[in-house]
Amino acid sequence: MSQGRVLRRPDGLPDWFEPLLTRVSTCRTEDFTPLRQPAGGNGRHSAVLVLLGESEPAADTPGGPDLLVLQRAATMRNHAGQPAFPGGATDPEDRDAPDTALREASEEVGLDRGSAEVLALLPDLWIPVSRFVVTPVLAWWRQPHPVHPLQATEVAHVARLPISELADPANRIRVRHPSGWIGPAFQVRGLLVWGFTAGVISSLLDMAGWSQPWEPGRVVELPDASAPVPAASSGAPDEVVP
Repeated sequence: MSQGRVLRRPDGLPDWFEPLLTRVSTCRTEDFTPLRQPAGGNGRHSAVLVLLGESEPAADTPGGPDLLVLQRAATMRNHAGQPAFPGGATDPEDRDAPDTALREASEEVGLDRGSAEVLALLPDLWIPVSRFVVTPVLAWWRQPHPVHPLQATEVAHVARLPISELADPANRIRVRHPSGWIGPAFQVRGLLVWGFTAGVISSLLDMAGWSQPWEPGRVVELPDASAPVPAASSGAPDEVVP
């Protein structure tokens, strides 16, 4: 069992980061998933970047907090077409989980590492299908800037999803994987966010007090094409929990 850990509370942090940061400091693995890494398991370590920024009001959005996600390329062997957090497997040269998450985001979408400030580590999460131990790294995008796919063979699209739209009950559904697994999902701005990523988002919405009551009865079937095969040794964590 792992516990969340707040690393810093910098000056100028937007008010909407509370109560999220306080809750992160006491959250545990079971707040995100019932799965546990087996004793003596040799999982491969990885990290994803949960990057929260703040959008200015515009014609199609009221502004406020948003979340950076990318969509994997449709031609990928693993995670084809799936929205996900930037991230991937830890390299030997990485100092720690934040270093992994920021490096991956820089390589995948061109994130300026100096524009983001790491705030906290969420509990380690076990993904049995790929044997990854994933550390979600919570960060504040202090100085947002344009980002875009840097490797077309891996990333097809990058988006900043408003928290208001993720929390909107009209955009929340559940999906059923061909294996029978059912989990939370979001339909936002043409993206179907599901699996590991949707599970983390759902838990964070609850912890931050952003969730709204929604009806979980609607279940959408995932086509077979949406079901990833186990990740290769150099791939990112699988998005499905069987």
